[in-house]
Amino acid sequence: MVGVALVESIVHGVIDREGGFVNNPADRGGPTKYGITLKTLSRFKGDVATVDEVANLTEDEAFEIYKWLYVYGPGYDQIRDPALLEAVVDAAVHSGTRTATKWLQKGLGITADGVIGPITRDNILHIRDARRVRVKVLAERLRHLGDLITEDPTQATFARGWMNRLARLIEV
Repeated sequence: MVGVALVESIVHGVIDREGGFVNNPADRGGPTKYGITLKTLSRFKGDVATVDEVANLTEDEAFEIYKWLYVYGPGYDQIRDPALLEAVVDAAVHSGTRTATKWLQKGLGITADGVIGPITRDNILHIRDARRVRVKVLAERLRHLGDLITEDPTQATFARGWMNRLARLIEV
């Protein structure tokens, strides 16, 4: 399991990158603050959230949501390499934990079912080349973003931000 300070650093980085409240009609996530969507806030609360609740979300609340839904909940805290952990968490925030887990599993060379079970955990704990796995995760994410834009050209408005985010993760 990784240290608390690393998890905090990664989660604060996500919050910083995601920014404040936006409600862009082209954004499939709908109303979002610190990257927390209406759907994500509803899931965390266990009840239907409102746009006002998203708009009034605090950084501390966003931190708790990310920590539990995007690090500890899916089991990413088992990833010991900081750069790989950051790449997987960031991918999960953007594309969902199931998708990010599939990309991680592809990087590990195991069946990509989107669930971190005993085989995935064992492979995470015995990674020999975390850089290679991280590059594969980022490559899968890049392909996915290209597919999103190709399938729905309205998403091209977000391409620059997505590519800058990926570039920063590649440069680590």
